[in-house]
Amino acid sequence: MINFPILSILLGIPVLGILFMSLIRANNANAERNLKQTALWISFLNFLASILLLILFDSKNPDFQFVEKYFWLDSTISYHLGVDGISILLIVLTTMLLPICILASYDSIKFAVKEYLMAFLALETFMIGVFCSLDLVLFYLFFEGGLIPMFLIIGIWGGERRVYSTFKFFLYTLAGSVLMLLAIIAIYMKTGTTDITYLLNYDLEPSLQYIFWLAFFASFAVKIPMWPVHTWLPDAHVEAPTAGSVILAGVLLKMAGYGFIRFSLGMFPIASSYFAPFIFTLSIIAIIYASLVALVQKDMKKLIAYSSVAHMGFVTLGIFTFSLQGIEGAMIQMISHGIVSAALFLCVGVVYDRIHTREIDRYGGLVNRMPIYAFAFMVFIMGSIGLPGTSGFVGEFLVLMSLFSINTYFAVFATTGVVLAAAYSLWLYRKVIFGSLIKDDLQDIMDLTYREMIILFPLVFLTIFFGFYPQPLIDIMEPSTTQLISNIADDLTLVMPSTIEREVY
Repeated sequence: MINFPILSILLGIPVLGILFMSLIRANNANAERNLKQTALWISFLNFLASILLLILFDSKNPDFQFVEKYFWLDSTISYHLGVDGISILLIVLTTMLLPICILASYDSIKFAVKEYLMAFLALETFMIGVFCSLDLVLFYLFFEGGLIPMFLIIGIWGGERRVYSTFKFFLYTLAGSVLMLLAIIAIYMKTGTTDITYLLNYDLEPSLQYIFWLAFFASFAVKIPMWPVHTWLPDAHVEAPTAGSVILAGVLLKMAGYGFIRFSLGMFPIASSYFAPFIFTLSIIAIIYASLVALVQKDMKKLIAYSSVAHMGFVTLGIFTFSLQGIEGAMIQMISHGIVSAALFLCVGVVYDRIHTREIDRYGGLVNRMPIYAFAFMVFIMGSIGLPGTSGFVGEFLVLMSLFSINTYFAVFATTGVVLAAAYSLWLYRKVIFGSLIKDDLQDIMDLTYREMIILFPLVFLTIFFGFYPQPLIDIMEPSTTQLISNIADDLTLVMPSTIEREVY
């Protein structure tokens, strides 16, 4: 174990970057270029720090590592950080996408460049904080704090209906989180602490678990999002700049998935078991409904946004199977979706920067002028479908296998989502890439630039690599996941032994 506070360093590097950038005057093109390069190097440095964290991480140890604890407010609320096999992968995903977001914004952002880059660095700090917080109050501050920079990114640099979309996004997510805040206060009044490591081993009464579970569910369901509180996501994606959509799909949705695993399962296992059929029902509806709605979309971003709702339905299905296969499948699905969906939004951004439209009917025959782009887009479309050999297949397959062992009917309905995903994804690819090149403004469209290839090709590699060899991800998360399932099984057996029908793999 290392002696220096590497998690605080991960949180601090973007903050120091913001302070440094605030001293630079953005009064000409050269200054803006320097700002972009500074933000890129800061985000890349944080990515290297997260890789160091991953290298130093002991994958065989299921407990929290790199723990830092300092008393903050009184003697109960503390600055308490730590990571395990579940959270560390999401931290690396976050730090990997930030340099990509900044690089993708090089040419598309024309005004208030400094403020835009500072907002992204602030967002990075909040997102990393969510995944490494070991205090409920600290978690809540990071969880809600991320709303502010995202609110600004969509509201200032978004599209024509950006004000409507950003207020809808803010109010939906804040409304859900108010209930979580009340639950945190009640938990503190009940236990006298907000320390997550203590609360994970604290046996709450079943009646209280039901109430607290519903309060946390209200926040996480909006954030992930689940049907029927998903309507803010398509609007936010359509109006957000490309980099905003990347980080929204790639990381922000995963904060809720992480919350379900860490809090709903970890702290309220009895309530989670009780409400599991309810979660399954909402997830199945989300998968089928969102897929059908995606089939009739005319905007590329909106189609990918609805596909995100469907894919996150598989995540919630896997989490609440209470099996090793299911939870690991959900985690791999989150990582895969963070890569593939982010890449799809980047692909949309590439053609939008050239033609300035996202309307599907305005494209066609791009393979004739953009063969490299067509290849990259194909890989991500296949990953979104869940084709064998891509990362999307591994997560969905594990989730469906674990679901079949619990309820065949739920599994059959969930599997239809795979078929529908193929329908809308292949339809999108055919309309945009194949066909005749007849549109006048597409005749001279240029293929990927070197900057765009640097952005997309690492994501192409990861999509294929984890499709064939997901073992590194499994090795990291398995000890922590096994321990989580063991704790859940002990709690459920202790309280209601007659109702345990699930097999822990």
